Amino acid sequence: MARERRRRAAEGVRPQERGPRGPARKERPGVRRGWGVALAALALALLLLLLGARWAPRSLLTAPHPAGRALGANSSGPAAAPHLFWGSYRPQVYLGMKARSPRSPVAGLMWMHQLEGDVRLRHTCEQSDGLPRYGWLLHDGVHFGVQEIRDVGLSLQTEFVKRPGGRHGGDWSWRVTARPERVGTRAPFFSLLFYVATDGQGTLQPLVEEKTRRLVSLTGSTEELGHFTITFQQPTTEAGEAPLYASYNYLQTKAEGLHRITDVVRASLTPRFVYAPLGAPKRRYFGVDTYRGSPGPGEQRSQLLVHQVTVALPCRLEVTFESGSVKERPGPLLGEALTQELGRHTADFEQRFEQTFGLARKGYSLQEQHFARAALSNLLGGMGYFYGHSLVQAPNSGPPQLYPEGPLFTAVPSRSFFPRGFLWDEGFHQLLLGRWDPALSQEVLAHWLDLMNAEGWIPREQILDEEARAKVPPEFVVQHSSAGNPPTLFLALWQLLAQGAVQTDFLRRLYPRLQSWYDWYNRTQAGPLPYSFRWRGRDQDTQLFLNPKTLTSGLDDYPRASHPSPDERHLDLRCWMAVASAVMAEVARRLGEQVAEYQHMAEVLADNELLDQQHWAEALGTFADYGNHTLAVTLERERLQPSPAGQPPPVPRLLRVVRKPPKLQFVGGALGYVSLFPLLLQLLRPDSPRLGSLLADIRNEAKLWTPFGLRSLARTSPFYLKRNTEHDPPYWRGPIWININYLAVRALHHYGQQEGPYREQAAALYQELRANIVRNVFRQYVESGYLWEQYHDDTGRGQGCYPFTGWSALVVLMMAEEY
Repeated sequence: MARERRRRAAEGVRPQERGPRGPARKERPGVRRGWGVALAALALALLLLLLGARWAPRSLLTAPHPAGRALGANSSGPAAAPHLFWGSYRPQVYLGMKARSPRSPVAGLMWMHQLEGDVRLRHTCEQSDGLPRYGWLLHDGVHFGVQEIRDVGLSLQTEFVKRPGGRHGGDWSWRVTARPERVGTRAPFFSLLFYVATDGQGTLQPLVEEKTRRLVSLTGSTEELGHFTITFQQPTTEAGEAPLYASYNYLQTKAEGLHRITDVVRASLTPRFVYAPLGAPKRRYFGVDTYRGSPGPGEQRSQLLVHQVTVALPCRLEVTFESGSVKERPGPLLGEALTQELGRHTADFEQRFEQTFGLARKGYSLQEQHFARAALSNLLGGMGYFYGHSLVQAPNSGPPQLYPEGPLFTAVPSRSFFPRGFLWDEGFHQLLLGRWDPALSQEVLAHWLDLMNAEGWIPREQILDEEARAKVPPEFVVQHSSAGNPPTLFLALWQLLAQGAVQTDFLRRLYPRLQSWYDWYNRTQAGPLPYSFRWRGRDQDTQLFLNPKTLTSGLDDYPRASHPSPDERHLDLRCWMAVASAVMAEVARRLGEQVAEYQHMAEVLADNELLDQQHWAEALGTFADYGNHTLAVTLERERLQPSPAGQPPPVPRLLRVVRKPPKLQFVGGALGYVSLFPLLLQLLRPDSPRLGSLLADIRNEAKLWTPFGLRSLARTSPFYLKRNTEHDPPYWRGPIWININYLAVRALHHYGQQEGPYREQAAALYQELRANIVRNVFRQYVESGYLWEQYHDDTGRGQGCYPFTGWSALVVLMMAEEY
């Protein structure tokens, strides 16, 4: 029955509605039922049916998937994975540490310029901070990390190392080295603030020197961690040779949650303290004092201890966490021992990086190699562990509901702007992570699939705790169960299978969930024709949008049919489903499961003749979406009547004006990334004339080609760089995106090795496009200090949010030519 439902869904046919069928009931002799009883029974039955129709979708929405979890119980805990238990799993802060535990205590770093009458507190990664550069230079995802942070007037180098032992993930240490921005300038003084906070359970006890107010150490205890000690060393010279004069402050208080820590610390600052080193003038500074009020409503459930050190630059400070379950350790992980461990892990990382990607033997310069290491390290250092509820809603249902509570271990697109999990981004992230650490990548995939509900749906944006919600506009918090996202996890799994990195038992645990996810797309995103597909969730308010967005596609404002309707056929989703079908067939084959249905779907969706029938627009000379469309649309300022005397004039809006009615047709004016999907996902035969046409469009500078990569929408499009609303600038309407350019480079590499009439053309384009992308992303990193969300198609300059070390880090695979 499941196979039949999938077939019908793929063909756009709904299975017949069937009522419940029970055993035949014999009427007892001598008993006659009156009409009143019959009518009452009928009314009750109808009521139950109505209630069922209304409430069943809501109950399924929040019901967990019935299959066993891909990850076992406590799989993230210290017993199952001690090497991964602690990590820099708080990507939204400049430096933070937490355990993979639902209510882990956290450690973090803040710093503060001591400016006259001004508080400039740094904690969470914010673009508004305007830092010239920050990011991981080295991070292996497991054992250690080295980060550089450049702020105005100073630079920080943060380092951490973990040391295994005991039953709770072992010990770890931090080292923070601070230097003035310019050598020879008057040594400024500033404050470093180290904090430890609980998240609703556990205890913290400080040990404070009364004379200096220095927080020497703290002891803590939680249910999962047992007992632990955190020790704060005194500041020393940059080389760690001698102690420095410093002023100390500490704060012990409670907060309304981890998302309020910055507010609590800022509210506790007062300028009444004096910094008075021997032989130098006294200066007042801001220090944590007493937290007297609540910056927000809510229960004060987080205990917070803050250790503030005010010191002159340059300096070094070290912090060590020691687990109470480590009975014998060689000594504290501090000073020379810490230096040696950092050196050992750095050497191991550099050797492994070269073995994996081979950039030195490919002739890349040392600077280019450092850049590539940083790109990978930022993806790994941007991994987070989140635990909590999504807020979800089904179509035509009541208010949003809490999704089942659960964990997510994932990479994030951007520490500053998107420090949370995004479904379609994650498949791209895992293409790189899977090359570096296949076991780690498989764990991430399993975490995502374990978020699936009984319907086979995975919320596309994961906003699981208060720290994550603090970064999300309220209108984007609720996830809608009709909304999908490109199933890129299939692409990542396909690569892992090709690498031979996936064990059969892991595939068997994934398989029921992969089936349900695949079925969900076929069932809910089916198009109007057999083997066609349509994204649900397009914006329906056509009055304000030049072209209603399709956020669910991942391509947001990429132009689709001007008037959303059920008649649409979306090319990119059809191509994604071809990949998903092929992967499902391969997984089923390896597990000895039924392959025929998946293989049939893969073959049909890759059939070039059927693809032509549904998506080749002869008049446009390219592949295209199909729908209710007109190009005769513009945004114009509305004309308003004058306001009554004495009242301010109303503000006219930009509204959409349609000058020619839409009709069902291929979507014109939209040559760009969507048009390329049959090539991007390698569905075209090597001898297909369509391949030749797309290659010509790719290399055409008036269309998609730039010296920096392929632009997302052709210059010739009427939507090119056009705003979608008055306040909605172009996003996927011209700028260069690295994830799609990676798919293009990967596809050109493939076609450049296939026998056919376009082999040489594809191979030449591959070399040229790859070189352009790598050169520009590297140049922008050197000039700006960051990887970017997107790149300007005329200048190559990075734009959008930064640092964007999610899929933009795919540049490493292009450098390594690993596809």
